[in-house]
Amino acid sequence: MAPFSLVGRTVRLDPISPDHVEALLAAATEDRATYEFTEVPNDRPSMCAYVQRRLEEAAAGGAVPFVTCRVADGRVVGSTRFHELRWWFDRGVPDAVEIGGTWLAASAQRSAINTEAKLLMLTHAFEVWQVQRVDLKTDARNARSRAAIERIGGRFEAVLRAWQPSLVAGEEGRARDSAMYSIGPDDWPLVRDQLSAMLGD
Repeated sequence: MAPFSLVGRTVRLDPISPDHVEALLAAATEDRATYEFTEVPNDRPSMCAYVQRRLEEAAAGGAVPFVTCRVADGRVVGSTRFHELRWWFDRGVPDAVEIGGTWLAASAQRSAINTEAKLLMLTHAFEVWQVQRVDLKTDARNARSRAAIERIGGRFEAVLRAWQPSLVAGEEGRARDSAMYSIGPDDWPLVRDQLSAMLGD
C-alpha cells in the first residue's frame, strides 16, 4: 500500500521514515512517566530499530505507520499506526484494521492532537477503506489507555489472556493480558459525532 498522509487542523500524520529518528527521539525523551505499558524507545539505536520495524511491517502489507506532527509548528510529537491489517474480500484495501502503537510526547498529551488523530484515522478506515471493524487494544492493566479508548467510543469486548508479550520493563519473556475494544460501521456515526464535539466542531 502506498504511503499517505492524513491532515487536520491541529495534527498531521505523515509516513514514518528514517529521517524522523532524531525528532521521534526528542519527543520520546521529554518525560517518560506515562510510557509504562507502551513501546517508546529511549535511545538512538532502539529508535532506529523501532522505525525499521515499522517500515518492514509496512513493506509486508501489515501496517501503515505514521509520525504524529503538530500543525502549528511542524514538530514531530509521537507516532501511531494502522496495523494488523486484514484483507478478506480482495477489494484492494483492508477489510479490518487495528489502530494502535500510539504514543505522544508529554507536551502533546492532554491536547486535541490525539483526539483529532483518531478522528482522521477512523474517518479514513470507515469512509475510504470502508472496513468492517477497527480494533483498539491495550494492556489490561493500563487504566489510562482503557479510559481513553472508551472516551472515544470503543466498545469493550473481552480481556484476551496472555495475548502478546508484555512491554513493561522488567517483564521480558512474560505475556500480558490485553483488553480488546472495537468500533464497527454501525458505531461510526456516533463515534464521529462524539470526536467532532470533543474538538469543538
